[in-house]
Amino acid sequence: MLWFVFCKDDIIITAAGDIPCGGTCPISLEPWHKVHRLPKLGVEECCCVSIDVPLTDSVAQAKGLRQMGLRASYDVLPLNQYLMAGKAREILYWDSTTKFCGVCGGPMEKDSDISKKCTCCGKQVWPALATAIIVRITRWMEDHEEVLMVRAHNFRGNHYGLVAGFVETGESLEECLVREVEEEVGIRVKNVRYFASQPWPYPSGLMVGFTAEYDGGEIALQRSELADGGWFRREDLPPIPGKMSLARRLIDDWLGE
Repeated sequence: MLWFVFCKDDIIITAAGDIPCGGTCPISLEPWHKVHRLPKLGVEECCCVSIDVPLTDSVAQAKGLRQMGLRASYDVLPLNQYLMAGKAREILYWDSTTKFCGVCGGPMEKDSDISKKCTCCGKQVWPALATAIIVRITRWMEDHEEVLMVRAHNFRGNHYGLVAGFVETGESLEECLVREVEEEVGIRVKNVRYFASQPWPYPSGLMVGFTAEYDGGEIALQRSELADGGWFRREDLPPIPGKMSLARRLIDDWLGE
């Protein structure tokens, strides 16, 4: 059995860079620690649990384990284990934020691996996703093509990314894209095309990627969200996101063209 053990946003992995495997959890659990079942990974059973206290150096060394952020684990874990770790983190986050019913305030209890039911009124809940769009916008200027890149205030580091934003109630993905582009950079786009989607477990998101073409307007940055932004040529790109992100896939796809 594979054990996806988290302490807050950190995951515990082996010194060799894998998810711990065994008949019992590699970390001693207390009665209040709740173990959740996950889908199988190949032939391996999987489960996840959240612990209260970070690994000490002595325990980590004795058990051959280490603790690291989920984002950082992308560069260490096999891809299938990283993706399952993301699902595990979402399940644990959902469990921690749905202890009581939103209708009557009664205690919630597990009804299935991915659902809960209120013990008082019977209200059922399932893990919810926050859906967001991200878009690569390009334009032609004389003999070269440019891509629009922005740097948000909440970015870690100095890299630039693409325009993105959360879908609001009552709008389609395409409507969200048009609205976010207008709000964040003040331009119009055309020829919107779906590119790919990606689970984004930070903490419970689904990122949906698109491409679009510039259709007019001057860049006017939404300063409350963005620190900088502009048009860039292929040979003059700023620092770009890491390979784990859909933004990087969209940029690499454009560079490959």
